This record gives sequence, structure tokens and C-alpha cells, in this order.
Amino acid sequence: MKSITILGIFVADLAFFGKIPLKGETVLGDKFVMGPGGKGSNQAVAAGKAGANVNFISKIGNDDYGKMAKKIYAESNVGIKNLIVSEEHSTGVAAILLNKETGDNAISVIIGAAGALTIEDIDAAEDEIKNSSIFLTQLEAPMDTVIHALKIAKANNVTTILNPAPAAKLDTEVFSLIDYFTPNETEASFYAKKNIVNEEDAKNSSKELLNLGIKNVVITLGDKGVYFENKDESHFVPSLRLGDRVIDTTGAGDAFNGAFATALCEEKSIKETLIFANTYAGISTTRIGTANSMPSREEIDKLL
Repeated sequence: MKSITILGIFVADLAFFGKIPLKGETVLGDKFVMGPGGKGSNQAVAAGKAGANVNFISKIGNDDYGKMAKKIYAESNVGIKNLIVSEEHSTGVAAILLNKETGDNAISVIIGAAGALTIEDIDAAEDEIKNSSIFLTQLEAPMDTVIHALKIAKANNVTTILNPAPAAKLDTEVFSLIDYFTPNETEASFYAKKNIVNEEDAKNSSKELLNLGIKNVVITLGDKGVYFENKDESHFVPSLRLGDRVIDTTGAGDAFNGAFATALCEEKSIKETLIFANTYAGISTTRIGTANSMPSREEIDKLL
């Protein structure tokens, strides 16, 4: 069976709902929710719930937050053969501020145990990476481990996806390791060195990103949709029209990436893949939480 390997971090999400305070401002919140998070972890859960055979590479602490991670993976069909439990480091946490009226968010992450991932840890997972159809990663794990894993995948003809979040400077060689580059509009603006907010901006900037050596550019544009371009074709897929059903956009990008990897693994066409991932991400915004908001495959199949 074709499989997906994902490298990333797990953190416990501590979400505070209410007005996002200005600098120096104290506000009274409306609600507090705790749950599993971390971009790589969220993407693994999304892929698992979307029907993929997925393995997650990460490191957690031997603590209550680590137990939370194992619980969501067991519930979401995520393989944890290469999930390392550290006795020396605590599991990471993320403080998330959410505007309950707009769904906008601001996030501060303490990576914790996952920040102690090493190249040796990646080497221990080499067989999993080599035998995968898709390798997906982000930029939250230590950079040397991300690049090392991408090199292993590329050397073994595994399709690679880099979700460049958080945006960080990358050496030229890294771009040549990427088959699919999946920034949101903020991250794409960082790499294109121009402001990207809509389809036209994405279209005008994609060729510059392709010129870096990337084969396929996929720019997510929030509630506007997603833009795709490679040397042969381009597509724009608008977001679902959900209106006031949107209550929490945290993790929507992770939902998109996990579903995108799943659809690629199933050898859907690129247009079908974009529609599948866009739909999956849209549904996730109608629920509170990140990993806990990921829909099941049955929910997606009913809409497509």
C-alpha cells in the first residue's frame, strides 16, 4: 500500500478565545481550549483521517502532553514507529489567540522535545522515508533534520512536499529538493519578496518561485482559495463558501497539506487534488481546534 511519511513537531495547543490584544493591552477572554497541535502533527492527523497510510517522525516528552499526542495518533490512524519519547525534554506547547468573531489567530510556539530531533533520528527513519510515495515536512523541526530528510527522499525518488512554515531563509540547494512548495500568502510573500493577497498576486509571483528550482508551486490564499502553477499548467480553485460557519481557521493550512498529500498519494489529478484539499481544509474551519477539527474521509466523500 502506498504511504506518506511526515516529519514535523507535536505541541499541545493552548487556545484562548476572545479579542486578540494590542501591544500592552489586557483583555478578558471568552473561552480556553486545550488540544493536540503542531504543524507536522496536524498534517499527519489530517492525512490519517483522510484515509492515508501515514507515518509520523517526531519527538515528544514523557509527560501528559506526550500522552495526548499518542492518543490522537491512535484515533487517527497515524503510525508512530518513528515517534521518539524523550526522558530529557518536555513536550512543546503553543499559545494560540483566536478572535471569535473573525476566526483570525496569532500563535507563539515553544517547540520543546521536537527541537531536539537530530540527523541520527532521521537516519533511524530512513527506511520509512525511502519506502514512502510522499514525504511531507515543514520548517518547525530543526533545519538540518528537515534538509537531511528531504535529501533522503529525493535520492530515492520519493515525491517531496515542503510546507515552508514558519517562513525562513533557504539555501538554493534546498529548492531543488522540493517537488511541491505549499506556502500560504504570507509565506509566499516572504519568498517572492512581494506582497501576495489574491489570485492575481499569486499568479504574478509563481514564476519567480518556480525559477528558484521548485517544480510545482501551490499558494493557499485563505478564504479566497488556492493557486497552483508549474511549467505546464496553472489552476485556481476557490474556497468553499462557508460564511458564518467559519469559527476557527487555526490548522486550516495543515488540513490542506495533509489532504493534499493524501490525494497525491492516491494519484488524483492536480485539479482533483486541489479540490480535495481545499474542501478538506474548508470543513476544518467550521470546528474549534486544530487536530481535533480534521474531518473524516466520509465527510469529504459526501461533498465531492
